[in-house]
Amino acid sequence: MPNLLRRDRWLALALMTPATVYLALMVLWPLVNTLILSFSNASLRPEYQWVGLENYRTLLAGPFLDALLRTLLWTLVSVAIKLLAGLCGAVLLNAALAGRRLFRMLIIPPWVIPIAISMFIWGWMYNGQFGAISGLLQRVGWLSQPYEFLAFPLSAFFATAVADIWVGIPMVTLFLLAALQAIPEELYEAAWIDGAGRAYRLRRITLPLLWPALASMAVLSAIFTLNAFDAIWILTRGGPLDATNTLIIDAYRTGIGSFRFGLGAAKSIMIALITGLFALGYFLLLAGLKRGRRTA
Repeated sequence: MPNLLRRDRWLALALMTPATVYLALMVLWPLVNTLILSFSNASLRPEYQWVGLENYRTLLAGPFLDALLRTLLWTLVSVAIKLLAGLCGAVLLNAALAGRRLFRMLIIPPWVIPIAISMFIWGWMYNGQFGAISGLLQRVGWLSQPYEFLAFPLSAFFATAVADIWVGIPMVTLFLLAALQAIPEELYEAAWIDGAGRAYRLRRITLPLLWPALASMAVLSAIFTLNAFDAIWILTRGGPLDATNTLIIDAYRTGIGSFRFGLGAAKSIMIALITGLFALGYFLLLAGLKRGRRTA
């Protein structure tokens, strides 16, 4: 038996080795290289000098904190609406409604359509001269003239958030739908026999049992949204007046747009640290949920 266990252990290590090497080459080495660059003044010049923490001092003295607050607000708005819309969609798709299989299929396209194509469509819809949204609002009388949603700071901020929400809702909905279907039907039947209404069953059965999945989805969605790049870059490039200049956009504009690779690397490291805090929160949440299940 010990020999068999030892052989299984070596087999498991052998099977894990290719994936481990791949992750080390594709993730760990670029991260280490970025960390090294963050302590230099690397640019397009072939040679560069070590500057220590100068890039981080420059970063903290500049508009980084403004970009951080803007990113957190943008993430909070996007994630909150994703969770609310995803929860409503999951509850409806889980209900005994006619045609729910068709609705489950129709919710997939925003997730599977390439995000570049989706953002080009949203950009067309936001156009003030021939866009669908401006035209519809003028037709119903809410606007008296064409409105360029991506040309003004406040409207551009929420317009990019709406586009990101549209892309993220299907994932949240399907995740919560799977969690809903794992709730035993006997609980609902017993509550129905006792005369509990739908609102009471939702408040006393669905939400408490759905809380672990909802919390996990909130943290995961926050990580994805915090690093959302395509939607903002395609629609606004971080403008107007930096209204949508989130951390990931700011790092890209500094490192790739301005060729200040050292400072851009420092900003990327800060983003990695912030994302790591969210990931740590996610693992702590999972550990707490496991302890709760053991003590229940």
